[in-house]
Amino acid sequence: VQLQAFGGGLVQAGGSLRLSCAASGRTFSSYNMGWFRQAPGKEREFVGGINWSGGRTYYADSVKGRFTISRDNAKNTVYLQMNSLKPEDTAVYYCAAMTRDNYYYTSSYEYWGQGTEVTVSS
Repeated sequence: VQLQAFGGGLVQAGGSLRLSCAASGRTFSSYNMGWFRQAPGKEREFVGGINWSGGRTYYADSVKGRFTISRDNAKNTVYLQMNSLKPEDTAVYYCAAMTRDNYYYTSSYEYWGQGTEVTVSS
């Protein structure tokens, strides 16, 4: 499956952005999906995950209550709604797909998108 993330941009602290990740292929609904981010000089970190049906979601503590992950299998797309953004949310955001179900680790994911940059100004 090929993934393309988009929707990043520059936003003021307290603002919102919605990231999208479009997937190619007819088997999107069989993949569990994740969002990760990587800030300059830091390791890539887990942000959120959603299972194949959308029935289960998982979040990093740092974004819980502010970010919401969802998916539309009919549109082959997974979303990350980001509210109450903070300067520390500034990073390149990546979507990823896996057939496994260990959401928190980059090594679990088999496919990665190219990333979309989010900058939150103070």
